[in-house]
Amino acid sequence: MKQIIQNLKTGETILEELPAPQVKAGHVLIQTSRSLVSLGTERMLVEFGHANLIQKARQQPDKVRMVLDKVRSDGLKPTIDAVRNKLGQPLPLGYCNVGRVLETGERRRETGGGGFRVGDRVVSNGPHAEIVCVPRNLCAKIPDGVSDDAAAFTVIGAVGLQGVRLLKPAFGETVVVIGLGLIGLMAAQILRANGCRVIGFDYDQTKVDIADKFGIIAVNPAGGTDQVRFVEEQTGGIGADAVLITASAKGNEIISQSARMSRKRGRIVLVGVVGLDISRAEFYEKELSFQVSCSYGPGRYDDNYEQKGQDYPIAFVRWTEKRNFEAILTAIESGQIDVEPLITERVPLSEYSRIYENMSGSSSIASLLVYEGNVDTSSVVTVTERSFNKGKGVIGIIGAGNFTSATLVPALKPLGAQLKYIVSAGGLSAGTLAKRAGFACAATDYRQVLADDEVDLVIITTRHDLHASMVIESLKAGKNVFVEKPLCLNSNELKEIQKVLSFKFYDLSGNKDSTETSILKPKSSNLNPILMVVFNRRFAPFARKMKDLIGIGAVNIVATMNAGEIPANSWVHDLAVGGGRIVGEACHFIDLCTYLTGSRVVGVCMNAMGTSPEENTDNASILLRYENGSNAVINYFANGNKGYSKERVEVHSQGRSLVMDNWRTLRGFGFKGFSRLKKKQDKGHSEQFRLLIDRVKNGGDALISFGEIVNTTMAGFGAVESLREGRWVDVN
Repeated sequence: MKQIIQNLKTGETILEELPAPQVKAGHVLIQTSRSLVSLGTERMLVEFGHANLIQKARQQPDKVRMVLDKVRSDGLKPTIDAVRNKLGQPLPLGYCNVGRVLETGERRRETGGGGFRVGDRVVSNGPHAEIVCVPRNLCAKIPDGVSDDAAAFTVIGAVGLQGVRLLKPAFGETVVVIGLGLIGLMAAQILRANGCRVIGFDYDQTKVDIADKFGIIAVNPAGGTDQVRFVEEQTGGIGADAVLITASAKGNEIISQSARMSRKRGRIVLVGVVGLDISRAEFYEKELSFQVSCSYGPGRYDDNYEQKGQDYPIAFVRWTEKRNFEAILTAIESGQIDVEPLITERVPLSEYSRIYENMSGSSSIASLLVYEGNVDTSSVVTVTERSFNKGKGVIGIIGAGNFTSATLVPALKPLGAQLKYIVSAGGLSAGTLAKRAGFACAATDYRQVLADDEVDLVIITTRHDLHASMVIESLKAGKNVFVEKPLCLNSNELKEIQKVLSFKFYDLSGNKDSTETSILKPKSSNLNPILMVVFNRRFAPFARKMKDLIGIGAVNIVATMNAGEIPANSWVHDLAVGGGRIVGEACHFIDLCTYLTGSRVVGVCMNAMGTSPEENTDNASILLRYENGSNAVINYFANGNKGYSKERVEVHSQGRSLVMDNWRTLRGFGFKGFSRLKKKQDKGHSEQFRLLIDRVKNGGDALISFGEIVNTTMAGFGAVESLREGRWVDVN
């Protein structure tokens, strides 16, 4: 299928050939017939893409500070690589989509007033793509009396409607709309339908003329009109009851004008983007209220509502974003909103450049993309014609997120890895990464990888809740498996993986009676797949050096992860999806401590910051007790300063001490012939991948015994259990 994307690095707007997305639970798969180009929003993205690095930095000063912090903690080259990777990730354009339902997710529970059936005409906030997969609560059925062209205005209309709802207009009030673009003209019609007298301002005469035909008192200030004085004259010196700002401007003049043209105790709502250096005097003297409107309405950016389909009860939240969509469609059907005069042009998708090449100087209001002809619904797209040899380390990667693009692929390419598949659920990240990194195929259905006999190694880098099921499916398919941490999210999932491997665990000390081998055998196959987890720290040069210097015997370890704060609504914190940062991320350092001690964890205790810490805490201290008498403390903190080292390890043994700082320096105290070592930052990814590919091709001992992987995984589960129950937990 084809999709329009914006390349932030080159500034190009591209019609890309991508694999079609697969339907997910709680989602709807839609074949697009129309999509609306929102000139205001999309012009900003296109212009940002065209800007050079300095101009981009000036537009995002907060990101510049983040970059400088990363330079201080990680060094210049890793920071440059991270910035380049970020700019190399394209943005999908568009969010006003109309089409017909091809397929619905397997969860049949109706949400928000009814489910969807194959063949239904629907609107959604899907992008400019021939096929889109959209959550149910971001879709709405189109009434029979509304054409596809008209329905394409639904989502953008909901943006204006939400702003109007926040204004709380009353019949007979005078409301000013500043900015008569697409949102402004639709909002003005909604206000008129509410019985309001509407005054509109815009510097584009074409838009002013259209507004005038809608019965709006429309003025172009370019003619010298003083907007504040004009409103005062129109209201008999009282001022506007409310002001809706739908304009885009960098300065503070609009917010100041809005205050000055408002009556005492008036309301101002911002839908657009303007400077907000507010004069206290202007707002204080009139006791004005000011509010910023958020997109389509309640539910926006709430994963529980949008991704999980949990609707808000109508008795308490009358107007959600989905119900706002439905209200706009009803208004269009009844004639309260007229969108036909807003359509500037209808353009076939194949001629999309006619719109995007002329955006900067365009006075268009709304451009419609028309989708016609046959659509390729294939879940696999061949990017490069290549031949592969089975048994030579042919790789399929499931997951094309930031870890894959920034760390995994750059580490694999110098090794001459045979990259056949890259898979992502939506297809966009897989398609673009496939071209950039030289994969043969991009796909959206991971089962294509499992069914390909040429693929020797499956690498899984998806969200954590998918790890266990994909590991099991891959092992059953006879594939070697390399999964990003964590292996799984709970002990039940771990038991299922153990069942597939038909594995018995004994001690990890090299006991000759152990039945553990380097090759893990599934029950129903003669194949011998390897299972590995991305515990890369033990393969870092400094970790190897520390292990050599320590030698044999019990040690004390203090490891600190200055992990940094992530948003509270991040999927990582969701115990059902990410497992929390202790299970999902701190396991890295549990494995490192296990490697340095040469023993297995037998007990764990965790304490967390706060009077009543939750299980998904990311500010905690983990105490590990090892079978050989070693002791380790892992401080996993999210509340540290970004300028401080992200990772630091101290090892103390037999009157000697080692201090490793952020995988860049290693200092020794009390060692003969060693005091200090400095290298460029290396966390062990490349070495782990090199050894793994060698094992896949040539066989050999396991890089990390599966018993150790299980022990580390159980220690992570035990840490959370310890916090919950307030006691030490034994780890078997």
